[in-house]
Amino acid sequence: MIRDRRLSLGLTLASVSARVGCAKSYLSQLETGARQTAPKPEMLRAIEAALGWPAGRLDAAAAWARTPDEVRQRVMESRRAVRELRTLFAAGGSGAMPGVLDRLHSTGELRRLVERMDPDADAGPQFAGELQPVALPREVPLINRVTAGYPTEFTDLGYPARVADEYVRVPELSDPDAFAARVIGDSMFPDYREGDVVVFSPAKPVTSGSDCFARLEPDHETTFKRIYFEQDEAGGELIRLQPLNAEYPPTVLPRAGVAGLYRAVSVVRSIGEM
Repeated sequence: MIRDRRLSLGLTLASVSARVGCAKSYLSQLETGARQTAPKPEMLRAIEAALGWPAGRLDAAAAWARTPDEVRQRVMESRRAVRELRTLFAAGGSGAMPGVLDRLHSTGELRRLVERMDPDADAGPQFAGELQPVALPREVPLINRVTAGYPTEFTDLGYPARVADEYVRVPELSDPDAFAARVIGDSMFPDYREGDVVVFSPAKPVTSGSDCFARLEPDHETTFKRIYFEQDEAGGELIRLQPLNAEYPPTVLPRAGVAGLYRAVSVVRSIGEM
C-alpha cells in the first residue's frame, strides 16, 4: 500500500522518508516487507500524513488483512449488491422507487440481491426484511505476560496498538483497544491461575475493587491486582494493589505512581485447567 501510494503520487523514497523523518532504508524495508517489526503508532501517523492519508488508514488496512477470507468475501458481496441496488434505483428516476421495488420483486431480482447481502436470511414469507448483523468474536492481541506476583518490566515487543504475533478471540467485546495478557504467578489465586489469559478493556470504567492490569511509574513495570482507591491522612489519593492470595502482601502507591489501570473483562482458560 505504501509503495503503490508513493508511486501514484510521483514521490521518491528519499522525499517521503524526509517528510516522515526516517531513514530511506527503513521506508524501503517497510515497502518490501523485509522489516518484521511493525512501525510504532507515531511512525504510522507520520507515514499517513506524508502520503496524504487520514489518520488510522494503515491500521484499518491491517485489520482488514487479518479478517478471515470468508468474512471478507461476504462483506465484498454485500457491497456489490448495495451498489447494484443504488444503480437500479437511480435508473428508475426520482419518485419511481415504489415501481422499481415492484419490478425487482416480481422478477425475483430483489430476493437475489437480499440473499447476496445476507445468505443466511430467510427470504420466504416469514422474512421481515430486516438484515441482522453477523456477530463475530473480536480478535484481541495477546501482548505479553503479566505477573500476578510482583511487578515485572513491561514490553509490548515494539508493536503498535492492536498488533501482536498472537491473538485470542473474545465474543461480545466491542472495544478496539482491548488487549490480553497471560498470567504468571499465583498471587491472584484462586480467581486467576498461572497460564490464564486475561482480557483487559481500556474502555471499561475502573472502580474500587476492579481487577486491573496496572502500569507503574517510573519504569512502566506492570502487575495484575485487585485495586482499591484510598486516601492518606492528608487527603492524598492512594491506590492499593491487593493480591487475592493471602500469602502476598498488598502494595500501596500514590496515585501519581500508577501510569495506567485497565480493567479485566474476561478470562480464557483451557478446559484441562478448570
